[in-house]
Amino acid sequence: MVYDVYERPLLDLRMSVTDRCNFRCTYCMPNIEGQTYCFMNREQLMTFEEMERFARLFVKLGVRKIRLTGGEPLLRKNIDVLVAMLTNIDGVHDVSLTTNGFFLKKYAQKLKDAGMKRVNVSLDALDNTIFTKMNGVGVRSEHILEGIDAALAEGLHVKVNMVVKKGLNDHEILPMAYFFKKKGVTLRFIEFMDVGSLNGWKLDDVVTSKQIYNIISEHMPLEPIAPSHVGEVAKRYRYVGTNVEVGFISSVSAAFCSDCTRSRLSADGKLYTCLFATNGTDLLSMMRAGASDEQLISCIECVWRKRVDRYSEERGKQTTWNGKRIEMSYIGG
Repeated sequence: MVYDVYERPLLDLRMSVTDRCNFRCTYCMPNIEGQTYCFMNREQLMTFEEMERFARLFVKLGVRKIRLTGGEPLLRKNIDVLVAMLTNIDGVHDVSLTTNGFFLKKYAQKLKDAGMKRVNVSLDALDNTIFTKMNGVGVRSEHILEGIDAALAEGLHVKVNMVVKKGLNDHEILPMAYFFKKKGVTLRFIEFMDVGSLNGWKLDDVVTSKQIYNIISEHMPLEPIAPSHVGEVAKRYRYVGTNVEVGFISSVSAAFCSDCTRSRLSADGKLYTCLFATNGTDLLSMMRAGASDEQLISCIECVWRKRVDRYSEERGKQTTWNGKRIEMSYIGG
């Protein structure tokens, strides 16, 4: 196992399989007048074989959990083949995927058959006036709910992620909580984050986890649940008298940098040690130039040992940033 400057172990790998997405969510890849998104061509993307090799190297350094991200990962053709490759690696305890849910109905069975056990689905509102505005392409919430139902029917464990932005979808907090409590599905509320430089983030737009907790607990009492593992990002609760969970991801109001164990590989094979990073280490070019496993492991280990990232803890109340951070659509959540 390898540790960074603050003694944080490398335990998790989030691997982006594409920078493309079929949504234009306001907090990730917003529709902005004059803004053109230029996506990678096929040759720039890691192949499945390259991703499998990287995964094996990260496992040798202590990684046990792999999450596939994007863009929208279900846009990557034959993604279930990659899932099967990763779930067959000795030492990998968990392979999961974060999706907007649009193609989940189509892929749920294939993902389960490939060995996947759980998926995280992004859904920011049930009300279609709000949801269509947030996803930017007019997709209705019913379509995503069908995907969730398909995943549940296949026996996949589903968590739903809701990004909350003040004045946009904050009045959907209770409807979402009621709906997914009844459904028996874990709902996680995520504070609106200043990832990238395109989403117009302002601290005033953040609805804190404490505020969300208070809204829910006034109607449905909650009790805390102990963390299930080191580096867990969500504070977990359950509705009193049930086994249904609700989580709060508080990267703005209560940053969790101190026990962050996550590394990130972009779709073009660059290693990032923070969601708010500006630069990455180009591992794919090294691999394609003929680097051995030992050379690649040494590079990854060196990068992690020098890691000092704690952006969310250092942010404070600043609402502007002079640098150009990577966008969430490029690196995944």
